Amino acid sequence: MHLDTFLTTLYVMADDFCKAHLPSEVRPGPKPSLSRAEVMCLCIFGQWCCFGNEGRFYRWAQQHLRAAFPNLPHLSQFNRLARRHHPSLIAFSQFLAALLERPDELYEILDSSGVATRDSRRRGLGWLPGQADIGKCTRLGWFEGFRLLLAVTPQGVITGFGFAPASVNDRPLAEMLLALRRQPHPRLPSAGRPAAGVYLADKGFEGAAATARWREQWGAEVIVPPRRTAHAAWPPDWCRWFAGLRQLVETVFGKLHQLFRLGQERPHHLSGFQTRLAAKVALHNFCLWFNITTGRDKLAFTELIPL
Repeated sequence: MHLDTFLTTLYVMADDFCKAHLPSEVRPGPKPSLSRAEVMCLCIFGQWCCFGNEGRFYRWAQQHLRAAFPNLPHLSQFNRLARRHHPSLIAFSQFLAALLERPDELYEILDSSGVATRDSRRRGLGWLPGQADIGKCTRLGWFEGFRLLLAVTPQGVITGFGFAPASVNDRPLAEMLLALRRQPHPRLPSAGRPAAGVYLADKGFEGAAATARWREQWGAEVIVPPRRTAHAAWPPDWCRWFAGLRQLVETVFGKLHQLFRLGQERPHHLSGFQTRLAAKVALHNFCLWFNITTGRDKLAFTELIPL
């Protein structure tokens, strides 16, 4: 895949989306150096791991993308523009998810993963005191940062996401996402729409009272396998079959953490982390859409651009 083809397709799709689905921008003061679609395109494209970090991507863009984006501002101004368009990035990711939606999908997968933002052994409060804290996950062990929750379809589409401090349990995080899907809030749009079918979750979401409350209050049927020591434990074959259905979400987390640099995030401000996370989710859904529409292996992302 030629890099220009991928980047041009991304820009055209973002521009068409802004014109068709977002209200026109009306702001006082001078006109921004980049349009909303240009900011979204650059912010999404800059999440590839080959660029290493924001600064390296922007230096590369200034050297190689001047012909396509002649009015590139200073990096600090670009970061302000990107944070301003954080809601647009979320809306674009959900637009892509809706394009990939299939009426025959019977379930979505719920799972969480740790996102380290700082070495947990360091002293002091760090850059995000009171927002990131210390928790534990199977991938990282003890870590300092956030706990990220995803809702993923059997195709690998991210239909909703949210995050909380690392110490937050999976159940309250899931409850917030399910509640926001039933009663949306304009300040928290990343939860997405309710699933057409059931939700599959692991033992971290276990709790008879919680699953019953989600069913009654939010109309969300969450299936969690009982523990092996429980009276109504599933047979081993059922457990293996259920784990196989949920395996795809680990692949999605792997794309975010490794290919889109989520595992290297060291944010200094919450708004910057929110913006980059929304851009990573949008990039994931766009790559999935691009592969499906061009007849490629849907999760073969590394072949899309020369890394």
